[in-house]
Amino acid sequence: MPDKQQRPNTITADRVAEVAGVSRWTVNRAFRQDASISEKSRQKVMEAAEQLGYAPDLLASSLRADRSNLVALLVDDFSNPHKLVMIECLTRILRKGGWDTLLVNTLDEADAPAALLNASQRRVDAAVLIGLQFNEQVLGTALGAQRMRKLIVFARYSENPNTVSICCDDEAAMSLIANYVRERGYQRPFFLAGPETYSAHLMRKETFLRKWQREKGVVPPSISVPRYDPKLAYDRVSECLGGMKQDELPDILVCENDALAIGAVDAIRFQLGRHMPGDIAVTGFDDVPQAESPNYRLTTYRQPLTAMAEGLVQILKASRPASGQRQYTGELVRRESA
Repeated sequence: MPDKQQRPNTITADRVAEVAGVSRWTVNRAFRQDASISEKSRQKVMEAAEQLGYAPDLLASSLRADRSNLVALLVDDFSNPHKLVMIECLTRILRKGGWDTLLVNTLDEADAPAALLNASQRRVDAAVLIGLQFNEQVLGTALGAQRMRKLIVFARYSENPNTVSICCDDEAAMSLIANYVRERGYQRPFFLAGPETYSAHLMRKETFLRKWQREKGVVPPSISVPRYDPKLAYDRVSECLGGMKQDELPDILVCENDALAIGAVDAIRFQLGRHMPGDIAVTGFDDVPQAESPNYRLTTYRQPLTAMAEGLVQILKASRPASGQRQYTGELVRRESA
């Protein structure tokens, strides 16, 4: 009676080596991203592995190499459409660089320390924080976990000296927007900001207000919302501008990101009954897909996400610990909203 076909999960590296006509050592190296191996030998191993249904034990490999090639992405604030754009870009470029990702939805500020600790217990090579809820206590919890090799704050500044911050140069970006607003002849800007955070924050509001005061001699009024949520922006703009007379209204709303700008545009049109940009113009930040739609046509600032993600890969590849800021410059996208 013939032997039953061997199940895929019983296939060993020795069997792959036999079929490929190489050594077991070559099989092991073929599945390592940074291993020195000829393309011909790698191809032979991969063809044999596919034929046999073989996949290496990644957990065992990570224990031997003290490296998992796994990165945890801790994300909150899913009401902000730019988060999905970031996740798509990061996962694509990380995979190209040899890293898989573990996506963790950080539900709220109370959940953030437990989420980071859980990521460290899974032996990830780094945790990338993408969100608002990472204060000093949360960062301290993560850095105290001995298996957390690298802690990276993505798309925001971090004041913690033991973290790496990869972000857009907000000061350069908002200076460019302020210049654009002034050159287009707007006189009464109004700034719509997101939540105020302590350890990981943006420099957009501070930069715009400071630059406008320096050049015009007045500080523009500003308001904020607790999350980057278009509905919250809609309600806040409706509340603050709804009672103003015509000559009191701003001629432009400068929004900290596109999520807020989208809510502001809807409030201007449907709650205030005004025209955009004729009565009140609007600028955003991020250039999310909706910004280009005929409903909004937002003038906005496009973050260099690809360059930022590639910078993250370089930090992951580095053998030495990294810290400090890595800033990148994007571009102003001019559309009909302002």
